[in-house]
Amino acid sequence: MEEGTSINKINLTSLVDVSLTLVIIFMVAAPFVMQTGIKVTSSKMGAAKGKVVQSENVNIYLSADGKIKVNGQPVSWEQLAGVLKVAIPKSKDRMVILLASPKNHVKQIVDILDCARQEGAVKLAILKER
Repeated sequence: MEEGTSINKINLTSLVDVSLTLVIIFMVAAPFVMQTGIKVTSSKMGAAKGKVVQSENVNIYLSADGKIKVNGQPVSWEQLAGVLKVAIPKSKDRMVILLASPKNHVKQIVDILDCARQEGAVKLAILKER
């Protein structure tokens, strides 16, 4: 190339390669960023006036030793999904109320809430055992 001459052509091949690589990276990463979680909000005393009574919902009790009762009936961890699949459509607001002991592991509580959500629960409530 002679000194003093300008370059009239731009090599677009590497620009296109980098751009397509970035597009592929963003397409792969996007589903991980968009995953939803369980929304938890706190309630104030008296906020439930006029709401559905607790007996019209699916009530799950998780004892300190990890045993589960759904609407007062003992249920094993393996049976939980099947029992919830039947019970949730029968509830008025498709609401699941989980009463758990402070000694329970967070994993157990999240597993139950996740199972309830997968089986069709629209609303989830967590209560602490006294």
